[in-house]
Amino acid sequence: MGAFSVYTGLLYNDFFSKSANLFGSSWHAKFEVDGYLKSSKFVQLNPDPHANATLRMYEGNPYPVGVDPIWAVSVNKISFSNSLKMKMSIILGVSQMLFGVVLSLFNHLHSRDRMGLLTEFVPQLLFLSCIFVYLCGMVFFKWLSFDGSPDEATGAHCAPSLLIHLINMCMFKYSDDPCSAKTFYSGQKGFQTFLILLAVACVPWMLVPRPLQAYLREKKRPWPSSMPHEAEEDESDEARLASAHEDAEEHEGLSDVIVHQAIHTIEFVLGCVSHTASYLRLWALSLAHAQLSEVLWTMVFRNGLGQSGAFGIVMLVAVFPMWAVLTVSVLMIMEGLSAFLHALRLHWVEFQSKFYKGQGHKFVAFSFQAIRDMKNFDNMLDS
Repeated sequence: MGAFSVYTGLLYNDFFSKSANLFGSSWHAKFEVDGYLKSSKFVQLNPDPHANATLRMYEGNPYPVGVDPIWAVSVNKISFSNSLKMKMSIILGVSQMLFGVVLSLFNHLHSRDRMGLLTEFVPQLLFLSCIFVYLCGMVFFKWLSFDGSPDEATGAHCAPSLLIHLINMCMFKYSDDPCSAKTFYSGQKGFQTFLILLAVACVPWMLVPRPLQAYLREKKRPWPSSMPHEAEEDESDEARLASAHEDAEEHEGLSDVIVHQAIHTIEFVLGCVSHTASYLRLWALSLAHAQLSEVLWTMVFRNGLGQSGAFGIVMLVAVFPMWAVLTVSVLMIMEGLSAFLHALRLHWVEFQSKFYKGQGHKFVAFSFQAIRDMKNFDNMLDS
C-alpha cells in the first residue's frame, strides 16, 4: 500500500502538495517581465503546439511520467486534476471488473460448466465491453486526438464530453450543438447503435438459457407406468407418491433456477453501473488527500518558511513538529486506514462479485483427535 502511494504520488506529481520538476516542464511562459507580467495578476499560456516560435508556449510533448509541474501553480489546477483523476478511477475500476469477469472463466473451466461458459461468461464479457470498456476507449481516444489548437476538429475547446456522449449513445440521440456533442469519428452512430443492441441482447442471453435447460430436463423425465394387478397397483401407488414427491422437488428446483438466474442477471446488469460509479471513491479520496495536504502546507508549514532571520528559525522549529504530527496522524494513519477500508470494499463487492460464489467444501483444520475419533467410530461399526 505504501509502494502504491509512492507510485500515485509520482503519477500525480504531488509530494506534500508540491510538484517536482524532475524531467523539465513542457510549458514555457514567454512574456516580458517589465510589461505584461507586472500589469497582470494572472496570465494565460498559449496551449497551441502549432503556433509560431514566438507565441508557442507548449512544446507539444507531454511530461514523461505523471502530471506536468506547471499545473501546480495554475489557478485551474483543481478542475484539471479532478477531470484526470475521475477518468483514471473509471479506467482502473473497469479494468479490475473486467479482470474479475475473466477470472470467472477459470471457474467454468474447472467445473466443466459449458452452459455457464456460454450463457454467463460470454454475455457478461460482451455487456461489460460494449458499454464500459468502450467508454474507457473513448477516454484514451480523447487524450490522444485533441490538443490546444484552435482547430474545431482537433481543438480542446471542441473535445467531446464523454458523459454526454454516453447518455446520447444509450438514448440513440445525437446532436451537433454544441461542438463537444458532435460525433468525433466516422461511423460512430452505427457502431454505438450496434454496441447498445448487443448489450441489450446480452440480458436475455444471461436470463433465459439456464431456466430453459432446467425446464427441458424436467420435461424429459419419464413418468411411471401403472401396473395391472392389485398388488402391483399398490406398488404403483407408492411409486406414484414417490414420483409426485420427486415432481415437487423438480418443480421447486426449476423455480429456484428461475429466481436465481433472474437475481444474478439483474445484479450483474445493475452492478456494472453502480460498481463503476463506486470506483469514483478513488477520485474522492485522492481529492480529499490533496486538499488536506495543501491545507497543512499553506496554513502550517509555510508560516515557518515565510519568516526570515532568527525569528524565522524559531518559527520553523516551532512549526515543523506540528506539521509533522498532523501529517503522520491525519494524512498517513487516518487516511491510510480510510483508503484501506475503501480498497477492501472495492475488492470484496465490486471485484469478487464477478467470480466468487462462496461454494465448495467447508474448511476443516487438520486434527489428530478427529482422525482418532473417526477410527474409533469405524471400529464400533465393524464390531
